[in-house]
Amino acid sequence: MGDFSKDINSTFPNNKVKAMLNIIYTANWISSYQNSFFKPFKISSQQYNVLRILKGADKPLKVQTIKERMVERSPNATRLMDKLFAKDLIDRIPCPTDRRVVFIKITENGLQVLQDIAQANREDILKNLSEAEAIQLSDLLDKIR
Repeated sequence: MGDFSKDINSTFPNNKVKAMLNIIYTANWISSYQNSFFKPFKISSQQYNVLRILKGADKPLKVQTIKERMVERSPNATRLMDKLFAKDLIDRIPCPTDRRVVFIKITENGLQVLQDIAQANREDILKNLSEAEAIQLSDLLDKIR
């Protein structure tokens, strides 16, 4: 099992400081893993998140709704949608009653990318946790927030 203190060769004034820095370190480690995993599919983890949201929706969604449902909020959702649209992974549907509103839906190409990702050999980065430990970790993270 890894030891965060040894990974960064440091000591901490108390366990709360160590825990906070360990959360940040682990979040960056997971982010790096995600970036490497999604690179062959030519999308980012945020773009993947948008595609999953759209796949699970029963109708096209407003950009604001997508932003609210994202795990990692994007400050520039319009640019994120622009990139997905340029890759033909989403379609934009203008609102007939309000030209400021645009609805977003996933395309067949977007669904195919999700299927390709689902079939990829993805390493289980939580493989060292039991089901009970995963529940405990999730509960502790919820408690922090």
